[in-house]
Amino acid sequence: MTQAPNPVPAILPPNLWRDDAALQRVVGLLGANEGLTRIVGGAVRDGLLGYYVSDIDLATKLLPNAVVERLTAGGVKAVPTGIAHGTITAVADGRPFEVTTLRRDVATDGRHATVAYSDDWAADAARRDFTINALYADPLTGVIDDPVGGLADLAARRVRFIGDAAARIDEDHLRILRYFRFHARFGVGDADAPTLGVIAAKGASLRALSRERIADELLKLLALDHPVDALILMERAGLFAHMLPEVDGAAVQAVAAMIASEHAAIFPPDAIRRLIALLPADSMAALGVAGRLKLSKRLRKRIESARVPLMGTTPRAVAYRLGEEAALDRALLSGDPMPTLVALNGWRSPALPIGGGDLVGMGVPMGPDVARVLRAVETQWVAEDFPDRARVNAIAATLVSDLSII
Repeated sequence: MTQAPNPVPAILPPNLWRDDAALQRVVGLLGANEGLTRIVGGAVRDGLLGYYVSDIDLATKLLPNAVVERLTAGGVKAVPTGIAHGTITAVADGRPFEVTTLRRDVATDGRHATVAYSDDWAADAARRDFTINALYADPLTGVIDDPVGGLADLAARRVRFIGDAAARIDEDHLRILRYFRFHARFGVGDADAPTLGVIAAKGASLRALSRERIADELLKLLALDHPVDALILMERAGLFAHMLPEVDGAAVQAVAAMIASEHAAIFPPDAIRRLIALLPADSMAALGVAGRLKLSKRLRKRIESARVPLMGTTPRAVAYRLGEEAALDRALLSGDPMPTLVALNGWRSPALPIGGGDLVGMGVPMGPDVARVLRAVETQWVAEDFPDRARVNAIAATLVSDLSII
């Protein structure tokens, strides 16, 4: 969990991102001086904590068509990225800002919401997930509007659903997983026991979510500096039984061991590597889970390379056969990464210094024997830790002298 930083100020302090010319241009066009548009959500929350802010979202009383008209008239590109939900992306000086009209929920089914536009900041806040995400800041003065008590929760490093937790979860089942991610990032101390009880009771609702949404949220959690306590809470609440039944307490401890390896090797957090630790050690079972999560082919290949059984091979041999990333993944999974790190330090996977033409010149008849001998040479070359050309020639000469032994 994160350590408590300095107390939260009651006003968004001036900083480089708030004073950015592109942002000020957009909010100027959208009537910030009339109170029509405010900074909302994560940028306000993270700005108050002194964290780095990358994405800046805006909330506005203006209807989407008015947003487009004002931006276009001011020479700012308006892209209807989420027009069905009232979201326009303003692109000023190459920087995107999501602008969303204030909304209230009309109907929800746990996955999607039907919304109506509003001009009520409190109604817009009431439909959000956690109090610390429902903070609005005047982009000109930094004055905070806090309709649901988010400032107090942010100061206490407490993650709290807005209103009734069960109702918020019924509106969007993904909020179960988001709760643990936000607790891992912002929470200090124990999670709220009644809230955990509600989450456990609602756990089966995760079955209604797409595997892609679950994977995306899980990877966001695993990318954090300290996700293990949240994973433990999720496992105790029985949530994995509804989305990844292969994951148990031992799997969570495997992630903890992976993180310890990362720290020992001074590696930054890697969500995919941690996911590999969370998945079954059996490569086929791990790939089965990856398939259910609809992970990309590239990520599934990485999981396979980290888990495929290999016998009696060296770190450099693994890096040559499977790639350096796979060698590092396997080393960190092993709990003893240092031998691999030492072996690969400054080393680059070489190319086999002999080819089929060389073997033909040594008397191997053209045809399948060339490939067969070349594979045998390569196998011996790798086993001897990639010796120079002279040694490779000697290996080849020995093999060519008796093709029958290959």
